[in-house]
Amino acid sequence: MGVLVNRATRVLVQGITGREGSFHTLRMLEYGTNIVAGVTPGKGGRNVHGVPVYDSVEEALRNHPEINTSIIFVPARYAADAVYEALDAGIKEIVVITEHIPVHNTLKFVNYAKRLQAKIIGPNCPGIINPFDRVNVGIFPTSIFKPGSIGIVSRSGTLTYEIALSLTKHGLGQSTCIGIGGDPITGMDFIDIVKMFYMDPDTKGIVLIGEIGGDMEERFADYIKKHGIEKPIVAFIAGLTAPPGKRMGHAGAIISLGMGDALTKIRALEDAGIKVAKTPSQIAKMLKNELS
Repeated sequence: MGVLVNRATRVLVQGITGREGSFHTLRMLEYGTNIVAGVTPGKGGRNVHGVPVYDSVEEALRNHPEINTSIIFVPARYAADAVYEALDAGIKEIVVITEHIPVHNTLKFVNYAKRLQAKIIGPNCPGIINPFDRVNVGIFPTSIFKPGSIGIVSRSGTLTYEIALSLTKHGLGQSTCIGIGGDPITGMDFIDIVKMFYMDPDTKGIVLIGEIGGDMEERFADYIKKHGIEKPIVAFIAGLTAPPGKRMGHAGAIISLGMGDALTKIRALEDAGIKVAKTPSQIAKMLKNELS
């Protein structure tokens, strides 16, 4: 039930002894996530909230071969090395929470992951949450999510929370919510995630949350034009009033050379047959209409 994470997910936390790593490890454990180990070089032998800490990913896997997912809270300067360490150890699903990773570093480890047939979520993202199985591999405020049939994929963390809460209040629970990150280069994109939602029998409708900058939404619209809509999709694009050339929050949220603005993205999605909400509050009603 849901995609990417479920009851079989066994999590390694890289950067577990840091302030963010420790804080969110406790939140994930309290929700029900099965965190079996953590890694911080030089801090091996400790434990954080009952989770054993190792000096390396390789050492953690020797002691816990069941690990299949890693979440990275390592500072930006060392985050790419942490991703490579997880990939080289054989972990096939990696959630990169860290922001401010240089784009060329991200490009390199994303391409490396593809060669190894591994999945990268992020960087600069809130992660993944599956309310059915109570698995939170990320930094989500878990109280706003309820089990249901709506899959959410988003570039914006804050908007994800707002829209998920609105859906929950309108009786539309979630199958999985995935924050793919707002950087110019990310691991998995809208196409990758929506294809997974199409294959998930428990996901009946999809919410796609985009924002200005880049061309991820336009590429998704092109994909839909070629392959069609298999399940109801309602989209929202943030940044309609953003001035061209001005960076707005995320590293990827910048309009330049006449590309990446909200209107262009909205037109592309609508031309592909996708309903686009004007405000976040409209999404629940529009989705209910699409599902009826």
